[in-house]
Amino acid sequence: MREDGRCWDTLSMPIAEASPGVFIEYETFGDPSDPAVLLVTGFGAQLIAWHEDFCRALAERGRHVIRYDNRDCGLSTKFDDHPVDVDRFTSAVSSGDISSALAMAPYTLQDMADDGLGLLTALGIERAHVVGSSMGGVIAQTMAISHPARVLTLTSMMSSTGEPEYGRSSPEAQAVLLSPKPADREGYIAAAEKDLVWGSKRYGSAALLRGLAAESYDRAYYPAGSGRQLAAVILSGSRADALRELRVPTLVIHGLDDILTDPSGGRRTAQLVPGAKLLLIADMGHDRPREVWGEIIDALVSHTG
Repeated sequence: MREDGRCWDTLSMPIAEASPGVFIEYETFGDPSDPAVLLVTGFGAQLIAWHEDFCRALAERGRHVIRYDNRDCGLSTKFDDHPVDVDRFTSAVSSGDISSALAMAPYTLQDMADDGLGLLTALGIERAHVVGSSMGGVIAQTMAISHPARVLTLTSMMSSTGEPEYGRSSPEAQAVLLSPKPADREGYIAAAEKDLVWGSKRYGSAALLRGLAAESYDRAYYPAGSGRQLAAVILSGSRADALRELRVPTLVIHGLDDILTDPSGGRRTAQLVPGAKLLLIADMGHDRPREVWGEIIDALVSHTG
C-alpha cells in the first residue's frame, strides 16, 4: 500500500505479443491508474538491469512502472535463425560495405522501438513516459521520433545521438564491451568485474556487478542476441536531424564518470532537442549506483509530473 493509502499490484511477470511473432517479457510495479513509465534497457541487458528496488521506489512516487526484456535478450523472443558474425559485420561497416552489413541484420532499431510501443498497446496504454538507458536511450529516442503522439515525455539516459563524434567510448571501455564473455557460469560472473572500467569511480562495486551477472546468467544466459542488437544500433545512423525537430518534453541524464558513452553524447542530445533539460550527475558512470537513485528518481518524478 502506498503512503496515500491506495492499494496497488506490486509486480506481475507475464509475456505479451508486441509485434507479430515477437513476444516481450515484462514486469510492472505500482497502480495501473497512475501515469505509465516505460523503462527501456541497454545493450545485452535484461530487465533486471533496472533494479527492482529502483522500480518500487519510483512506483511509490505515484508512477506505474513497466520494465521489459528487449527482443533477443532475457526471456523475450530470440532470433536464432539469423546468426550475426560480429567480426564480419564490423568489417563490412568499417569498409563501407553497408549493403552487406544490412543483409546480416535481421531487424532494425525501429523494430526494437516498435516492440516497446507494441507492449504498451498490449497493456492498453495509449501514451507513456519513456525512459531509456544506454542503448535503451537510443530506442527511447526512436520511439519519440517515430511516434511522438504516444510518448508523453522522453528521458534519455547515458546515451547519444548516433553522430560518431559525440558520446565516444574510450578504447579501454570499448575493448571490454566487445570482448567475448566466458560461457561457464563462474567465468561469466568473474568477468563482470571488468565492467568497473566504466562505472562510478566512487560507488562502483565489483560485488554488485558479480551479483547482477549471476542473476542474469541464471535467468537467461544468451550471448547470441548481442550481435544482432549491436547491428541494429550501428546501422541506425545519426538521429541529429530528427532530434532537432522533436517536440516531446525531454530530459537528458548523464554520469560525469561515463567513459563507455562519453558525456558529450548527453550534452549533444540536450543541445539538439528543443527545450530539453540536462542533468549531469557527479559520481555516476555508465551505471546507476544506488547512492544516486534519489537524484534520478526526483528528476524523473518532476519530469513526468
